Amino acid sequence: MNDEIDYDLTPDQWEVLKNLRNSASRPQRMNRFTIQGLIALGLVTINGDVPVLTSSGRKVLVRGSSCLLLDLAA
Repeated sequence: MNDEIDYDLTPDQWEVLKNLRNSASRPQRMNRFTIQGLIALGLVTINGDVPVLTSSGRKVLVRGSSCLLLDLAA
């Protein structure tokens, strides 16, 4: 089984994932539409009324995306 899925995330979605990795840096307000998109992908879940990374979300964040590397190279 290969769980290496390359997600085509928007820059806003990457920013939310990065912000959620550390609860101390979590901003007060995040775009609800962006959060809902990440929930639909299984990368974020809601605990109470606070968004948190899932284990899949952590893997995606750590692994990054080939699109992010291409942006850096450009």
